[in-house]
Amino acid sequence: MKNEKGHIIFLNGITSAGKTSIAKAIQESHEEFYIVSNDMFQNMISSKRLRENYFKYLSEAIIMMYHTAKMISDMGKNVLIDGMLIEFEDIQPHYQQMLEILKSNPLDVVEVYCPLELCRKRNVIRGDRYEKQSDEQNELMAKNIKYTLKVDTSLHSPAECADVIVKTISKNAHK
Repeated sequence: MKNEKGHIIFLNGITSAGKTSIAKAIQESHEEFYIVSNDMFQNMISSKRLRENYFKYLSEAIIMMYHTAKMISDMGKNVLIDGMLIEFEDIQPHYQQMLEILKSNPLDVVEVYCPLELCRKRNVIRGDRYEKQSDEQNELMAKNIKYTLKVDTSLHSPAECADVIVKTISKNAHK
């Protein structure tokens, strides 16, 4: 078993910003990465519980996702977190909780940006999101996040963003 911890890259952005597309592009064209995502962990919760108290149960699942990413990294594997650092009552201070859980692991947080107007269009095209969902999430996004870099999916393809992310993080790791 490897003693070296795997790298964790947190792709942070609102729905339809392009996080999942970038994660898949990184996974396909670069070294091995495991992906954990808010959506994956939300799907672990029964619909009944989510209707009962959406934010309570989602908060628990998000914290479990960070512990899962830590475990994978501790096993020497690289991890992509496809998620959103949001602040709401049941998970405040979200960003600080994530940093605390992952404090002993190599971590880079990448802002995945897309203008709200384009996210709204993407939400409609997807059909599994409502048009203004990105706007609502944007209001809940954690502030003062220390990002390693920012990618703009309105200007670059997922593959181009993936290349920039991996090259930037690889360069920083060798400093």
